[in-house]
Amino acid sequence: MHAPCYRNCGSRGSRCRFAWSHNSWTPSRGGPLKMELLAIVSLPLRKIKTLRETLREKNLLNSFLEQEAYRLSKNDSKIATLPLRNHLDIAYVGVITIGTPPQEFRVVFDTGSANLWVPSTTCKSPACRTHNAFNPQNSLSYGEVGKPISIVYGSGIFRGFLGSDTVRIGNLVSPKQSFGLSLVESGFDFVPFDGILGLSFPSIAFKDTIPIFDNLWSHGALSEPVFAFYLSKNKSEGSVVMFGGVDHRYYQGELNWVPVSETRYWKISMNHISMNGNVVACPCGCHAIVDTGTSLIYGPTEQVTNIHKLMKAKPQSSEYAVSCDAIRTLPPVIFNINGIDYPLPPQAYITKVQNSCSSIFQGGSESRYQSNWILGDVFLRQYFSVFDRKNKRIGLNQV
Repeated sequence: MHAPCYRNCGSRGSRCRFAWSHNSWTPSRGGPLKMELLAIVSLPLRKIKTLRETLREKNLLNSFLEQEAYRLSKNDSKIATLPLRNHLDIAYVGVITIGTPPQEFRVVFDTGSANLWVPSTTCKSPACRTHNAFNPQNSLSYGEVGKPISIVYGSGIFRGFLGSDTVRIGNLVSPKQSFGLSLVESGFDFVPFDGILGLSFPSIAFKDTIPIFDNLWSHGALSEPVFAFYLSKNKSEGSVVMFGGVDHRYYQGELNWVPVSETRYWKISMNHISMNGNVVACPCGCHAIVDTGTSLIYGPTEQVTNIHKLMKAKPQSSEYAVSCDAIRTLPPVIFNINGIDYPLPPQAYITKVQNSCSSIFQGGSESRYQSNWILGDVFLRQYFSVFDRKNKRIGLNQV
């Protein structure tokens, strides 16, 4: 996951770009609150023990929590399909719960990172005040780990500590799941999600923790150790992430399988990138990270500049402006992966806001990603994607 960089998106129709270097809504305004005092009754209050305290005294707490987790996760299909909300084509957000009783959070399901984290109620950063925060004291199943953790993103910082609790993704339950709780957040003030749920390989997870997908897999909660994404275009509803299997209604024909070249990120080998039959980037082969947590496409600056020259794009602030008429005349940018062409039409790689258009290609990957290309949501909106952990491969096909 590459940390988000939002600009002011408040006014209708204003330019709202979202770039991940790895990548609140205004609260509702209600009317005045009216109260009428009808009667005052005084009642004596008596403090009683919590359910956690009662169960612990009778040595029944662990048994209760294990039975509860099993009851909630027992499902014949073992396949969970979770709807994702598309926020302006810049982030796809789904809902999970943590704790007993469950506390709800909006997260990005991110193939570019491996950790789960959400804000904590003890976080004092402005970003935490505008998002849902986890309260450990309100969860029967919470376990204190306390180990300090931190993540530095391209344009954001997370600092906090580890906790453990029951995490639910749809009908899937991951008991005793390690996750991060933030104490400090920077760069997440206006994002439409509370936290991040990483789906990359455990080699880049917090030390001595098991990522949630691996935890589900080891507990037999999944029919198959796979997950898949369908990302909608230009509409808020319809996107999904599925775990434990694949819904074949989202694509046609057979999946084209690409082996993963390095089991840290979901990194694959790419043959070349071309336009109009001419190679314009990645001339000698290169690597690309398939990243659902990135909104755009990143590449080495020199190669991205070459693509922009062919578009006749001109630098404008941190973007490259393109004539809107070019959407009708430019050819597709074709990514050749494992010998198969994956075209990206100009309607996908040029974004239009009001009467101005710009390219979704961004340079700079040589400074942060070792010159790897980052294929973000712009690419994945065109292709249904399946991530096969057991066989270390990615399946792609046109939606």
